[in-house]
Amino acid sequence: MTTTLTGELLIGAQAKRGEGAAFQAIDAASNTPIAQPVFHGARQGDVERACELADDAFDAYRTLPAEQRAQFLDDCAARIEALGEPLIERAMAESGLPRARLEGERARTANQLRMFAMLVRSGDALDVRIEPALPERQPPRTDLRFWRIGVGPVAVFGASNFPLAFSVAGGDTASALAAGCPVVVKAHPAHPGTSELVGRAIQQAVAAAGLPEGVFSLLFDAGHEVGSALVQHPAIRAVGFTGSRAGGLALVKLAAARSEPIPVYAEMSSVNPNLLMPGALAARGETLARDYAASTTLGCGQFCTNPGLMLGLAGADFEAFATNAAREFSAAAAGVMLTPGILRAYEHGIGRLVEHPKVTTLARGAAAPGRAQAALLRVSASDLLADASLGEEVFGPSSVLVECADEAELRAVLRHIEGQLTITLHADAADGDLVRALLPLIERKAGRLLANGFPTGVEVCDAMVHGGPFPSTSDGRSTSVGTAAIERFLRPVCYQNLADGWLPDALRDANPLHVKRRFAGRPEVA
Repeated sequence: MTTTLTGELLIGAQAKRGEGAAFQAIDAASNTPIAQPVFHGARQGDVERACELADDAFDAYRTLPAEQRAQFLDDCAARIEALGEPLIERAMAESGLPRARLEGERARTANQLRMFAMLVRSGDALDVRIEPALPERQPPRTDLRFWRIGVGPVAVFGASNFPLAFSVAGGDTASALAAGCPVVVKAHPAHPGTSELVGRAIQQAVAAAGLPEGVFSLLFDAGHEVGSALVQHPAIRAVGFTGSRAGGLALVKLAAARSEPIPVYAEMSSVNPNLLMPGALAARGETLARDYAASTTLGCGQFCTNPGLMLGLAGADFEAFATNAAREFSAAAAGVMLTPGILRAYEHGIGRLVEHPKVTTLARGAAAPGRAQAALLRVSASDLLADASLGEEVFGPSSVLVECADEAELRAVLRHIEGQLTITLHADAADGDLVRALLPLIERKAGRLLANGFPTGVEVCDAMVHGGPFPSTSDGRSTSVGTAAIERFLRPVCYQNLADGWLPDALRDANPLHVKRRFAGRPEVA
């Protein structure tokens, strides 16, 4: 497996030097340029070519036998693993993330590709439904058959905080490819070398499988022009994005303004409230304070499920929790952030809160030049309700402790907060009545509800939801993690009264693929 970097765009089977603006990767720890290679942005012609190839590849790719598509996904996983140490070393340099984190992320990237390969083999995502003709009924009903097909070529934007698992071969790409959709990736400029290594592995897997070359392309750009052009290209039928609210909403606006609008599945902004129930707080407040600080500062706070708000009821137990949490935050080491721009945004966000007259600074962690300093802040629920900006996301190792006067004020905060990826309940058996009373409210606000854990860490599996009401995502009906993520890139098609020989194999009477189907409203008996 070659690990030589060239800085070239990968457009179908071709590798070519971009003609746009030159840029270099930045070593996150030292904030200095990585000398080689120099990357160049794509131009409009490159976007056109990648999208045209993807459009040309779509019908051939989406109609592949399931086993062939699954083998391709498995091969992508194996080739990424085979990149070995050079991939980890490059990702460490470009992101500042530690080795163990990136080795785990590489495993997650490969495993989710294999997970989608298993889903493709099962045929479950096809969601086949057959309603046989009822000629004797009045009025008669004709034969109706339903399944799901890929929507078409998908544009994927690499995320800054997951240079592997939410990037070139991350969840958006894996689920789109599993759905039968060619993918054009816009690499994140913070980790272009990592992106090229993974992109070449996928490009080689495409060639080895004998697939149309347009199944995958990788484009670079240090600005916004390539991303904007991708979203507006008529061949692109959906978009996957993880990043800031401003960036996500800009893409949503561009997609909606097209003559034929398309969906943008954008994961954007979440503060992931944690709720301290009285029983749990009384029984294990010190442990909760320690785990809270650890979760908030994990990975320098650069997780989309970072616990940015901690809510509890006023009283002696709450005050003890605040004291213990402040001690833990004060001991937090200064951390390397993914990019200088993310560090500047973090410092600006913390500065805005620290200077706010209604905010109390409970603790700051260790400080170091060019590093992020942890922060624990405190506000009253009444002040948060009066000024919603106090509860806005600050991406990094910080959190806001919110003191609620009583249960009514806690409910008021939960009613007024924005949509979230997660909401966490820290509760004991004695808190059961309050938990049951709050559940209907928090179910409306988040895509994943946790009890007695912390939200950092997302299991990749069938049952996971990593999405939620706006603005945590642009479409709260979907998830970007787990096998249900494939649903974003599929659409339903119904066949009415077609001859059996004309139908796709999954819909034929004999069910030659042996997929699970519903027949006349019931699971079909094999």
